[in-house]
Amino acid sequence: MTELMLTQEEMIQKHKKERKDLQAQIQNLKKSICKRDKKKKKEITEEINQLEEALDKKQEEELARWKVEHLNINNTEDEETENNSNREIDEKHIEQSTHRISKAQKRRDKKANAEKERNQRIIEQEALNVFGKRNIELQTIKKILSERGLMIYEIPSDGHCLYNAIAHQLKIVGEAPLSFHELRLKTAIYLKENMNEFLPFISNPESDDLLSTEQYERYCNNVADTSAWGGAVELQVLSHVLKCPIEVIQASGTPYIIGDGYTNGKKIILTYHRHMYELGAHYNSVTKYVQEEES
Repeated sequence: MTELMLTQEEMIQKHKKERKDLQAQIQNLKKSICKRDKKKKKEITEEINQLEEALDKKQEEELARWKVEHLNINNTEDEETENNSNREIDEKHIEQSTHRISKAQKRRDKKANAEKERNQRIIEQEALNVFGKRNIELQTIKKILSERGLMIYEIPSDGHCLYNAIAHQLKIVGEAPLSFHELRLKTAIYLKENMNEFLPFISNPESDDLLSTEQYERYCNNVADTSAWGGAVELQVLSHVLKCPIEVIQASGTPYIIGDGYTNGKKIILTYHRHMYELGAHYNSVTKYVQEEES
């Protein structure tokens, strides 16, 4: 296949160009949305997600195939070198082994073949790990942060990650400390007080229909009292509650800022991970880059 003939650097540049082209396509799709056409906006958003997932899958498979192929090539060359160095010994052994192979030898051969197959599976799995979605996303975000003198601050994946990441950032920027529970409660109260503003943007995950008043009330109670995951709506609310902008850094696309109208000089920075955990998306906080800890 064509991508197998590329060097690793050429493969990286190829994928960068594909992502750049996709971002241009996404921008054109976004421009085609009328401001009040919620149905069109939803369709375009779904199409964008499908395009991003398709490109992620394609690039992951290409990189995995490239890694496996090149590892196999290296293994084959090593085997040929070893075979050449031992050729004379092997020829003598062949001359001396004219009798039938013993059962013990068959067992040894079977064990050697099994070990060879196991090593091959390990090589293939290592290639998938290196070029898997999770690792590619993580390394991309780390690179973006390092260029800004920042590094990831890990937040537990327990359903409270958004609120715990915000709580950590409040300490970083010198704001009054708040626990994740306090942030959840403030978010729920703001949602209830501004129902008309947020109700049109929250739908039932099972039917995609807008929530009824009763369902919206239940949604707010879940925000306050459960480990319900926080997303775009909760980010908007938290920006208003804390009266400061919130910047979200992600692997694909440019970072986006919520609440950029607040100009008090303080800004919360989070990282958004689509593939960090199998259960779903995840938010982390950031801190100043420290070489020793990063290494």
